Amino acid sequence: MISMGGREDGPGDWIRVPHEPSSLLGVGSGQVVLRGFGSGRLVARVTLAAACAALLTACTAEALPHDAAETPSPFAGCAALAEPPPSAPAAAATSNSLPDLELPCFTGGGAVKLTQLRGPAVINLWASWCEPCRTELPAMQQLADRAAGRLTVLGVDTGDDRDAAASFGADNRVSMPTLYDRDKKLIGKLGRTTLPVTIFLGADGSRHVEPLPLDEAKLDELVRTWTGVTVTQ
Repeated sequence: MISMGGREDGPGDWIRVPHEPSSLLGVGSGQVVLRGFGSGRLVARVTLAAACAALLTACTAEALPHDAAETPSPFAGCAALAEPPPSAPAAAATSNSLPDLELPCFTGGGAVKLTQLRGPAVINLWASWCEPCRTELPAMQQLADRAAGRLTVLGVDTGDDRDAAASFGADNRVSMPTLYDRDKKLIGKLGRTTLPVTIFLGADGSRHVEPLPLDEAKLDELVRTWTGVTVTQ
């Protein structure tokens, strides 16, 4: 029972609580004094200040923020994605056959409308937990470096933990623009269930979906076939 205002033993000051006999328990900065009864039930006397301190301690611990800081994004921003690559044909289409979705840019969170992306482009759906993706994604970054100015290379982090994706990208020096699709909206619209998936987007807005992992040689071949861009080593 809580003793109110320092008042000593009185008929209204005590309650019986189940406890083993002959025990002593400390609560916060106050004390709990246990007195045995023949029935095997005990009576606890706790100062009001000690009880409040215990309650405040529990609430404070529950409200503490998570200690881990979010890993900074290693990926480029998405502001230029609505424009065709600088060396793209002048007659490049202003729309495409991609699903009508908006996804946030991994860096900055700005919404990107997929139907406004301009080809020629390669869009790679990946996740940090996907083993084939972990091998393929660095090849996508190499493609982005080799084809800069002629081809847009874009990642879509799919069904992934944001911090794990950022850590994997940073560890593997992946910096191409990336969208974040935690709810797997794009892969669902494409009718696919497994990763990786790569979309080749032509300058005319047409698309080809490749559902298998790609090495560098196969990637270069499909880029040439479906976007018309020849990439040299």
